[in-house]
Amino acid sequence: MSDDQVDLVARDPNGLNAHLGTLLFNDVLGEPDGTHSIDCVWKLSYTCFELWKGLCYKLLTLFCGICIAAEWGCEFAYIAFYHIWFITPCMKVFEINCGLCQKIYAMMINCCVQPLTEACGGCFIHFKN
Repeated sequence: MSDDQVDLVARDPNGLNAHLGTLLFNDVLGEPDGTHSIDCVWKLSYTCFELWKGLCYKLLTLFCGICIAAEWGCEFAYIAFYHIWFITPCMKVFEINCGLCQKIYAMMINCCVQPLTEACGGCFIHFKN
């Protein structure tokens, strides 16, 4: 399947919404032993649950799904734009400036600290003997 085609069978191949499970009637409603409604009520409850769950979901996706998908598309386009045109260049500036700071720090160590430690080492070498 190419990138421009949508898989109409496996609509969540990465399991993004696996936490929702299958949302079946028995996962939501259950009557324990000794507390049962009339059989026709239980059967109609099942039918109504499945019907309204499917119908409401389809209506919500019909009226809102396209607009929400468009908004999320814009959101991720904005994130990509922000990273490409702002964050990545800022990180490059930061990297350049940190490289300069690293050179200054190394120069300070080589000019100030290294001679001092070599002098101390020259003094303390006599205690070794």
